[in-house]
Amino acid sequence: MANAIETEDQVRSLADSILGLSDVPSSVAKSGVGQITTMNQLGFTGEGASNKPDGWYLPVDRGTVALVLETKAPDAMPIGSPALRAQVEKYCATVRTRYDLVIGIVFDGERTRAYVNGKPLDVPDELQPKEFYFEKLTERPIDKDRIYELTMRINNSLHGDFGIKNLYHRMIFTACALVARRYDAILVRGMDYSEFHNGILSALNKAIRNDLQQNSKLQLLADVYSEIKMNVSTDDDNPAAVARLTNLIGDFIDWVTEISGLINSSAWNGEDVMAIFFNEFNRYKKKSESGQVFTPDHITGFMYRLLGVDKDDRVLDACAGSGSFLVKAMSNMIREAGGVNTMKAKQIKAKQLFGIEFDREIYALACANMLIHKDGRTNLAHMDARTESASNWMKTTRATKVLMNPPYENKFGCMKIVENVLDSVERGTLCGFILPDKKLEKTSNTQMSRILRHHRLLKVVKLPENLFFGVGVTTSVFVFEAGKPQDGKEFFAVNIAEDGLVTVKNKGRHDVHGRWPAIEDYWVDAIERKYDSQYGTGQWIDPAVNLSWQAPVKPFVLTEEDLARTAMDYAMFRRGIDARAMREKIGRLATYSASVTETDDSVVLEVRK
Repeated sequence: MANAIETEDQVRSLADSILGLSDVPSSVAKSGVGQITTMNQLGFTGEGASNKPDGWYLPVDRGTVALVLETKAPDAMPIGSPALRAQVEKYCATVRTRYDLVIGIVFDGERTRAYVNGKPLDVPDELQPKEFYFEKLTERPIDKDRIYELTMRINNSLHGDFGIKNLYHRMIFTACALVARRYDAILVRGMDYSEFHNGILSALNKAIRNDLQQNSKLQLLADVYSEIKMNVSTDDDNPAAVARLTNLIGDFIDWVTEISGLINSSAWNGEDVMAIFFNEFNRYKKKSESGQVFTPDHITGFMYRLLGVDKDDRVLDACAGSGSFLVKAMSNMIREAGGVNTMKAKQIKAKQLFGIEFDREIYALACANMLIHKDGRTNLAHMDARTESASNWMKTTRATKVLMNPPYENKFGCMKIVENVLDSVERGTLCGFILPDKKLEKTSNTQMSRILRHHRLLKVVKLPENLFFGVGVTTSVFVFEAGKPQDGKEFFAVNIAEDGLVTVKNKGRHDVHGRWPAIEDYWVDAIERKYDSQYGTGQWIDPAVNLSWQAPVKPFVLTEEDLARTAMDYAMFRRGIDARAMREKIGRLATYSASVTETDDSVVLEVRK
């Protein structure tokens, strides 16, 4: 190769043919090679805008990987020289003002070096197609610990430095900043307050612009963001205050940018990013003021399998909250369809996911969550799931599966929501609801009888007692088949006593030992077969008697010790002796004053006067 490749122009041409930079449609990315195009001409401003890279790949989707290229003639300088590394890093620093994931490649016709955020990336000497390097960046597992660390910093800063006291305002503000990173917002350290705030708002409006005709309620996201006020001084006459605010904004931008890069991984398995981010925000408040409980990620995946959801289903969550069930369903369905680049994936996002949320701010959060995950937001409705209008909307979805965790309290209409959903979906639709264990039994006889006349309870799965960390409620999954009456048929119930998760300080419950996948596999299979062979918790229950899993009653056992204790208590009562005080006194003497001797068949306590 050294004989054939002699000039930098030849190296650049070879790199172009291998990387495939000149054959990319403009609808996918700005991509090409050359030595006359400046970063400014590619859309970048500020420091570094006059630099001229040898090659570039700048995708339309700001959440995917960007690439910049530096080429040199063979033997012009060592491939790993600090000068070459510094040159490609200058390009990368400029591109990172808009992209979270940027790879810089140095190529001399024979050897290749690659860098990410200033750190070397292990790659072969032989140059590879650009997709190889993209996969190197996106195949990394999600570093949840780092996300929690960054989110803690964000939470503390928004609360303490920026004065955003409302819990959900801090959540929404962070979510909107993440959306902005995905939709062309230029957020860079050194911005003043106005540039920072307006940059996010502009990106939000751009993100929802194409969908407003189909769903005008999306404007609510930008409206809620605009209402969030920061308690900060923007007094230009105080240079120290301005400098401090600019530095705080810079820290926030850095943290959000890093989080955005961390979640853009092909290892993402449908984890609800809101749940990952905001476990920190919810550390002291597990329920929202509208009664929502954030569903743990492993339970959303379990319910997906429990109801047999697949890529062809149309999934409805009429109490969508932050959108956790819809995000998990979207991820699993797209994986089953063959990946995010398939035509089926586009159909899933656009036409197979439906959600309702009544709380205005939580609805905004759900929209942001779906925007972060690229689509699905046009099928989110801001309405009350108890109403006739919501029923009419649900009927238009033609949902085939329902996954829900409705608000539990009666004041939020828990069972009215459940009944309205069951009445609104088509006959035969499987509907899974997470509810308090005894919720059906505490529902009025009139309403429960009406529900069972029209819909059949098939399964009840009692979930672990400590599932909803800090909420203080125990729950079960109730699986109904809509449109088919109970007619006295028994339902199958089991108790999942343990999920293998442990509590991590300040981070909630996590599967740190990797036990949940095997536990989930067992229970999905056991419930399908209607036989719990390992734990023996399976029950067939008559709905006329109970509507929940029943803890086994311990058998009554009477021992000689019980008879002796009762007889002694009665004898002391007849003599006017306080039995409790006597037991305490004897216990103290036995513990602190007695000498103990043992024989083969007795223990003797001796107390001296």
